[in-house]
Amino acid sequence: MAPIPPGIRLLVSFDRDQWYRALTFVLTFLLYTSFHLSRKPISIVKSELHKNCSPLSELSTLASSSGSQEPSLPSRQTDMDCSWKPFDKGNYKQLLGAMDYSFLCAYAIGMYLSGIIGERLPIRLYLTVGMLTSGLFTCLFGLGYIYNIHSLGFYITVQVANGLVQTTGWPSVVTCIGNWFGKGRRGLIMGLWNSHTSVGNILGSLIAGYWVSSNWGLSFIVPGLIIAVMGVICFLFLIEHPNDLKSISAQKSSPGKSMVQTKHWNGVNGHTEVYLQYKDNKAKAYYYYEDRIGYQSRKSYDTELLLPRDSVCVPVQPVVVVKNESEPSAISFMGALQIPGVIEFSLCLLFAKLVSYTFLFWLPLYITKAAHLDAKKAGDLSTLFDVGGIVGGIFAGVISDKLGKRATTCAVMLLLAAPTLYGFSMISQFGIGPTIGMLLVCGGLVNGPYSLITTAVSADLGTHKSLKGNAKALSTVTAIIDGTGSVGAALGPLLAGLLSAGGWDRVFYMLMTADFLALLLLLRLVTKELVSTKSHPISAVELKEH
Repeated sequence: MAPIPPGIRLLVSFDRDQWYRALTFVLTFLLYTSFHLSRKPISIVKSELHKNCSPLSELSTLASSSGSQEPSLPSRQTDMDCSWKPFDKGNYKQLLGAMDYSFLCAYAIGMYLSGIIGERLPIRLYLTVGMLTSGLFTCLFGLGYIYNIHSLGFYITVQVANGLVQTTGWPSVVTCIGNWFGKGRRGLIMGLWNSHTSVGNILGSLIAGYWVSSNWGLSFIVPGLIIAVMGVICFLFLIEHPNDLKSISAQKSSPGKSMVQTKHWNGVNGHTEVYLQYKDNKAKAYYYYEDRIGYQSRKSYDTELLLPRDSVCVPVQPVVVVKNESEPSAISFMGALQIPGVIEFSLCLLFAKLVSYTFLFWLPLYITKAAHLDAKKAGDLSTLFDVGGIVGGIFAGVISDKLGKRATTCAVMLLLAAPTLYGFSMISQFGIGPTIGMLLVCGGLVNGPYSLITTAVSADLGTHKSLKGNAKALSTVTAIIDGTGSVGAALGPLLAGLLSAGGWDRVFYMLMTADFLALLLLLRLVTKELVSTKSHPISAVELKEH
């Protein structure tokens, strides 16, 4: 007999639950990757909506001078035709900032409602509808190029609608991953998993950059189609909770195949007793009750009665099942705010996400202006910020798991991020080489705390001991934290558009201030973690003595 290949041995070493856990990890990773993939094109296309027309103007002026024509008229005509109306005016930064703000403001407002709605609807269907509609609105933005639409109202309306439907994504995927993975090594697992944010930004930059110079409409249409396809995959394969698999096992183990007759009688108080007659003349009678676990209703068989070997069916009295604990109900908004740490981490994320999303929406344009690169090269270079974010998110998760201090880990990275941002603003003027290094470092320090708070911290707080095992709070807590962070995400790009008119230095000062404010908001939790570390050995001894 030939030996079993090592790869097959590895595959069979995992049980069914581990395979389903891996499926959920990979699937939710890809689902939210497609969300960020569809958000990134706007930052790449900005430099195409308003081009640097000076080189074309100079060429046009030279051509006009050689033809003995008035140079100023062709130059003005070139300036107007170079950019995409209505972003061809001098206030183009404010208009581009308004588009960012419309998306992010709608996203922030919708996020507070999304978590509450998501807890009361099947996650798989809720997420599927959100992804399909998000794909539709992303494609609509790209169709503005194909149908030559120059209305600012059209683009802002599409951005607002897209921002609202994209709020279905984050609470849903975090709830799913939180249901499948416990607290053990949660920082590492979610640090790896949260790299979908940076992976989506990288893929979105590469896809949008491929068409940005030739047909920027496709820079939106292709990502829109991708997220719509992923929505269909979500509908077909997403398993919300491990308990959902029990219904499959119950169906497989049910004696339905051997049944030849089923009889129903109305019982006491409207209950229904079900009698099953078998081929071997042995019948079983079941009384069942509805058991809500997670979001699906399942039938759980409660009692079984073996009847004599004849065709007489004897009715049984219904069994009343009394549970020790009442069914967990969805937590209220104010109830979620009372969980220790939710307010501090929410406000901290507001400023951390302000910095991260300012880079997300304005970094390619900044590189275009500072390094004098075209739109495609600037978009490709900006992906290094997200590469650093992947490493930073994983690093933050590993360190916080090892130390058991989420707030302290975030605080240290925020403390290092502020001077690094100042260094980036200085070094980016000296060429591509230093810029690459600083982009990697900034990406790690900026996205590390952002990643940790939105994943491991949200999951920890959503399953806090004060909730007494009520897993339905996870979606609401996640939505509150990320919704508050999204307020900062909306303010950051808007402020960047306003401040950049007076120079990019003002933008970086704003980003450094936001990092310091995020750090200050965590000081109470950091102090609490450090104090608990000192008192931990004493409490451990006391436990042993008792």
